[in-house]
Order: sequence, then structure tokens, then C-alpha cells
Amino acid sequence: MVTGVAIARDALDRIVAETAADPGREVCGLLLGTPTRIAVALPCPNVAADPAIRFEIDPARLLAAHRAARGGGPAVIGSYHSHPTGLAMPSPRDAADAAPDGALWLIAGAGRVTGWRAVPNGALHGRFDRVALRYADGTATRCAIIED
Repeated sequence: MVTGVAIARDALDRIVAETAADPGREVCGLLLGTPTRIAVALPCPNVAADPAIRFEIDPARLLAAHRAARGGGPAVIGSYHSHPTGLAMPSPRDAADAAPDGALWLIAGAGRVTGWRAVPNGALHGRFDRVALRYADGTATRCAIIED
């Protein structure tokens, strides 16, 4: 079963623009909002040893976002990253790195952005279930989910 999540247009536009501006490396950031609505895409430095093939969100930025949420700001509900030379779907490495905590993962690649939720026993790689994206105003996004 594919569930749905609303995303603010400017959040999705930011991910698309950031990915296009740095096509040779995995860009990454945090998703802020509620479990069913992405309000903000917050770009973060990729501090991985080789950002062309892996992403690691700057721990200082992650801690700051959690502190801000505890202070009344939007909750950290997941992350996004790009696959510069791959598809917009989680890789086996993503599955190995993902905690099965229900967090949202948006992945940009091959001109698409797709949504996933990290869960125990997910349909993809035993870790991810698909999440359909729609704009927060209820209209369909230009970013389709991966079709079977």
C-alpha cells in the first residue's frame, strides 16, 4: 500500500533546484513538518568522505534542527538526498544506513523526486515503503512515484 504525504511547493522546488545546481555530488538536507506534511526542505552540508557517492548530513545542523523543534519549531520528520548517477529510489546502501523509525526519505535522481518511509520489513530492500507525494494544496506533484 502506498501512503501519501503533502509537500509545500517551495520545499520541493528547493530540492529540485539544489540537485540541479550540484549534479556531481549527493546533496542532502532535512525535512521539517508533520508526519503527513513536509513544510520545509532545509539544505545541509554533505560531510561524507566521498559526497559524489554517499551522503551524511552535517551532525551540527541535525542537532540544531532538533533543538529548534524542542523550542517550538517544526519537527524533523526525515531527510532528502540526491543520487547524481542513479535512480530516484533508495539504494541498498541507503537501506543499510536507514533506521526503521518511520522517517521520510525523499530521493532525487534521473529528473525525479520520490518519497519513501523507513520501516521494519519494508517492501524495498527490507527497509522502505513508497510514499506518494502531492502538493500541500492537494494538487498532484510533477514528481511521480516509482511505478511497479
